[in-house]
Amino acid sequence: MAANGVGSGSSLIVSFGEMLIDFVPTVSGVSLAEAPGFLKAPGGAPANVAIAVARLGGKASFVGKLGDDEFGRMLADILKQNGVSDDGILFDQGARTALAFVTLRADGEREFMFYRNPSADMLLKPEELNLDLIRSAKVFHYGSISLIVEPCRSAHLKAMEVAKEAGALLSYDPNLRLPLWPSADEARKQILSIWDKADIVKVSDVELEFLTGSDKVDEETAMKLWRPNFTLLLVTLGEKGSRYYTKKFHGSVDAFHVNTVDTTGAGDSFVGALLCKIVDDPSILEDESKLRKVLTFANACGAITTTKKGAIPALPTEADALALINGA
Repeated sequence: MAANGVGSGSSLIVSFGEMLIDFVPTVSGVSLAEAPGFLKAPGGAPANVAIAVARLGGKASFVGKLGDDEFGRMLADILKQNGVSDDGILFDQGARTALAFVTLRADGEREFMFYRNPSADMLLKPEELNLDLIRSAKVFHYGSISLIVEPCRSAHLKAMEVAKEAGALLSYDPNLRLPLWPSADEARKQILSIWDKADIVKVSDVELEFLTGSDKVDEETAMKLWRPNFTLLLVTLGEKGSRYYTKKFHGSVDAFHVNTVDTTGAGDSFVGALLCKIVDDPSILEDESKLRKVLTFANACGAITTTKKGAIPALPTEADALALINGA
């Protein structure tokens, strides 16, 4: 385990899925073809969440497969350097670490071109999972990219089942990347195929519209995604903040206004902050004033992450987030 000396085994957040390298143009607002050069930016939503948790002082572990290549070893080192346990990392001898070329539009939003045919993360098998690690999670977090192809899909379903049986809270951020799916219909179907299993679900406004087929981001639309077994449903609205829905209450929390450079990792930062607080005090989910305070903190973490290029370098510490909150 990474020696970050935080908490006991009972506060562990395990993040499952892909880690890859984003190649980001050195200049914003140009197409991939026009870009004069690219910078390596380690990423992959589940890995970003794990590092977000560790950066905030929480206990995090990442479960996933990397290529047994220089990029894969680099990514494993980045997790370790950031205090994330590497007990769940595997290396594939035959496949490369996934790459993505990312276009940063002038407004900070992104477009993607992926190199995964197949990449190591897609080849994780159920029998390779570190089940002891997964059973020790208090929170088990995952996305939907690991559902796209076998054998990773079966590994994902097995890991979820084992974590749930061991009493973990299941946290799901679908993190829609349409270019990776065979079709939009297949993406919607598979993302929703595990919808009912989660305790906490976070979607963006774009994902809400995609999954419901609605062109509105209102309460009625959000409630189409609510399930009776959910503890918390969150809808993130970028500069408009976030909305929350529980069995007993719902509402919205304003965003912080910052100078946005690159939105990469903002949602992962938000999720990491939320999980970090919930793992230490699950009563947050039952207490609206506590939840609002935590979501304000999570919104601050998300906002800070947009002020620098790349996800991981931009993830804040607790002190960074508190400075933004107290200065606002």
